[in-house]
Amino acid sequence: MEKASVQGRSLWDDARARLLKNRAAVASIFLLIGITVLAIAGPWVWPHDYDHVYKLKVGIAPTFDDWFWFGTDAQGRDLFVRLLYGLRVSLAVGVVATFVSLVIGVIWGATAGYIGGKVDEFMMRIVDTLYAMPFIFFVIILMVVFKDFTTGRPALNILLIFVAIGAVEWLTMARIVRGQTIALKRKEFIEAAEAAGVRPFIIIGRHIVPNVLGPVVVYVTLTIPSVILAESFLSFLGLGVQEPLTSLGKLIANGAQDMETMPWTLLFPAVAMMITLYCFNFIGDGLRDAIDPKDR
Repeated sequence: MEKASVQGRSLWDDARARLLKNRAAVASIFLLIGITVLAIAGPWVWPHDYDHVYKLKVGIAPTFDDWFWFGTDAQGRDLFVRLLYGLRVSLAVGVVATFVSLVIGVIWGATAGYIGGKVDEFMMRIVDTLYAMPFIFFVIILMVVFKDFTTGRPALNILLIFVAIGAVEWLTMARIVRGQTIALKRKEFIEAAEAAGVRPFIIIGRHIVPNVLGPVVVYVTLTIPSVILAESFLSFLGLGVQEPLTSLGKLIANGAQDMETMPWTLLFPAVAMMITLYCFNFIGDGLRDAIDPKDR
């Protein structure tokens, strides 16, 4: 009588099963998907444009009349559709800038950790030097230097925000990947690849990077909200997204100026940012517990 074959489960299958048991993380995933779909598709079907000014409807409180669900701002623009655009821009900045930091950080950290020696010392001293610079100060310098070039060009302005934030967010990512790489390069499968004559950069791409994805994925979900906050801070200072485009930070900055007479202009963007950041944090905590349950 033949024995039934036992089907093995990978670490990622176990992690997915543990993640699905985390109600807060699963609810946050669905809520974040809903927010993203609404931010992308909502402005296409909404009857108001984000930059249209209603001169006779300035500062209207939230009402269902004429589809002004979240009211209008101090210029007479519909706040709901502007909030959707703000979510779209802030999410795009968070995801793209984090992707930039992910690519740079993983390549830098894996290369430094695997090669080691003087190369590792030189590469990590560069990281330490950049760490010594105040993060927001460095970003502000880039924004100010290129402000004249991006004035009147909203697309270039957003691209500069991507580059400016992503260019400094990779530092912690590089340190995390370097530490994981140092632990991995002493494993038997790495030594076997070296003995077989596989080139170092092929080993890094095929064996090192795939095996550090666990901590990297967790850190990415926790980096996105910090990037969104950094962009919001820049927009609050007037160095971020340019009008007529907007972001959550820009909406909060405008709402803070009118909070005494039009409190809804501050309330709705602040609540939207809070919910979005909570979603990313719950997802990050859920992934951390799922990938390494002993770290709870």
